[in-house]
Amino acid sequence: MYKKRRQKLISSLAEQSIALFYSGKAPKKSADQSYPYEVNRNFYYLTGINQSDSYLMIVKGINKQKTILFLEPYDRLKALWVGKVLDFEDAKLTSGIDDVMANTTISSVISQYLGTARAAHFGPIETLYLDLERRSMAEATLESQNIANKLTKLYPHLVVKNTHPLLSVMRSIKDETEIKLIQEAIEITNEGIIALLKNTKPGLKEYQIEAHYNFVLNMKGVTPSFKTIAGSGINGTVLHYEENNRVVEDGELILFDLGVQNEFYCSDITRTFPVNGKFSQRQKEIYEVVLNCNKKVIEFLKPGVTNQEFNDYAKKLLAEGLIKLGKIETEAELSNYYYHSIGHFLGLDVHDVGDYTLPFEAGQILTVEPGLYLADEKIGIRIEDNILITETGSINLSANIVKEISELEALMEKK
Repeated sequence: MYKKRRQKLISSLAEQSIALFYSGKAPKKSADQSYPYEVNRNFYYLTGINQSDSYLMIVKGINKQKTILFLEPYDRLKALWVGKVLDFEDAKLTSGIDDVMANTTISSVISQYLGTARAAHFGPIETLYLDLERRSMAEATLESQNIANKLTKLYPHLVVKNTHPLLSVMRSIKDETEIKLIQEAIEITNEGIIALLKNTKPGLKEYQIEAHYNFVLNMKGVTPSFKTIAGSGINGTVLHYEENNRVVEDGELILFDLGVQNEFYCSDITRTFPVNGKFSQRQKEIYEVVLNCNKKVIEFLKPGVTNQEFNDYAKKLLAEGLIKLGKIETEAELSNYYYHSIGHFLGLDVHDVGDYTLPFEAGQILTVEPGLYLADEKIGIRIEDNILITETGSINLSANIVKEISELEALMEKK
């Protein structure tokens, strides 16, 4: 799988080039503490390796290719403190890369290929590809920038190019394995949401309700794909509310935006439901507008639809609903109550890579998350599903997660 991905990338690289990818390392938090390590997703996508301070080097010559993986060598003292690093043989099996070397040798190996030592076999290297994460050097990550500066100073003839756009297009189309991992993440999310529905009641704090979701994830051995949003009452109108510390009150709604990370592949689901288990008439009216939009936009998604059409259709549906209820008079007023896009790509990142300027294609997974945020009525509602675009339309991967009013109320009644 990883070898196939690398070959696809190599086919897009210029001859007489080197491509470098860095796995990253845990950023320092304070004193001798660090934040949790998160592998660079492009590195992982190409290798399947989850280890800090690792490098992938791909050399594309005129008629020859070479791929080398550089890993941290075994350190006995470090192993006693934090555990063993990945064994080189295991890394070969995981990545499909036969040449695995200590990361302490990377500078000398690069010099061999950029100098004259390997020129007879690969030709003079003219292009350096780096994963710059953005579309310009000005927005490059620090490590990529350091590599670019160091190598272009030593070899000023090198032309630096960005592999990130190439990988964004590749990663946006999911294979069967990726779809399966995301589906599994969604299924665990569903179990967590059921736990929330069965344990929500007035008087609890938002984080106390959230704890039931976290318990399910802990028992499954997975982690949240992002910090859970648990917004009750007016907090539900704040898009990225994260405090989760308010006491939920009788008669309010609570909005949960949450997800699961399963072998780095993410789900991203939002459900909104009444704290006391029963929607008021007004809550039902607003909820049905959002639900109608959610369903119709999912039906609308198919190959060839553009991101602009995707968003315009959602706005049209939400505006029509609010106009019918007398909340607004024109579509222009919708921005007072809806102020985000209808969805985003989903995959190894929650807000995954992909090109929004191109029409959608089969194999892409998108979120559909319409919402209405009526701060003046202390009502925030969002309903978010994860949608796979197929050759003929789309499939709602999260269709089993309840969202009908009657289903939500029935589940909450079974506490």
